[in-house]
Amino acid sequence: MIEVENDGTLCVLTINRPDKANSLTADMLEALCVGVEEARGARAIILTGQGKVFSAGADLEAAKAGLALSPLWERLSGAIVRHSGLTITALNGTAAGGALGMVLACDLRIAVPGTKVFYPVMKLGFLPQPSDPARLSALVGPSRAKMILMAGQKIPTDDALTWGLIDEIADPDHLMDRARELTHDVCGATPEHARAIKGLIAQSLP
Repeated sequence: MIEVENDGTLCVLTINRPDKANSLTADMLEALCVGVEEARGARAIILTGQGKVFSAGADLEAAKAGLALSPLWERLSGAIVRHSGLTITALNGTAAGGALGMVLACDLRIAVPGTKVFYPVMKLGFLPQPSDPARLSALVGPSRAKMILMAGQKIPTDDALTWGLIDEIADPDHLMDRARELTHDVCGATPEHARAIKGLIAQSLP
């Protein structure tokens, strides 16, 4: 249910469970972790999904069995953040719950019109994954992070773009074409060059 396309330079990881809104089981989450970790030599990683939803987060039955509290979520977002190349989420639709962690961990986020972003931890009685609130706040500011995490608001595409939660709205028919286009320069560079530029940007952050 996790498709991996890795040519050594570009790795594309696709969540393929559209009949269940791409909700994640423990095995799927583990496969995403392994996919990112094994792509450490790639210049770029793209995360996307099949169907109309990027991911609804944890599968309901898996969540009841404890997946919502699994360390796999932090393992995945941490692996994405540590990747030395360019990481992109190509949101084919709504991202919800724990799935938002991998989205926040990426360097760039592009989305099709109609995408919503929400993280209903307050309603469900869970805490967000440990790294997610700080990453969310860094993108949208603390007040808007509270709008999502505490007020439970679903943020539509246009607002997400204005807030900085996504970086670009893409044509649904060309979402992956655009995501791949954004990786052209970094895929043509040496790993050292990409790592150096990413490091310089990281040093400039507060």
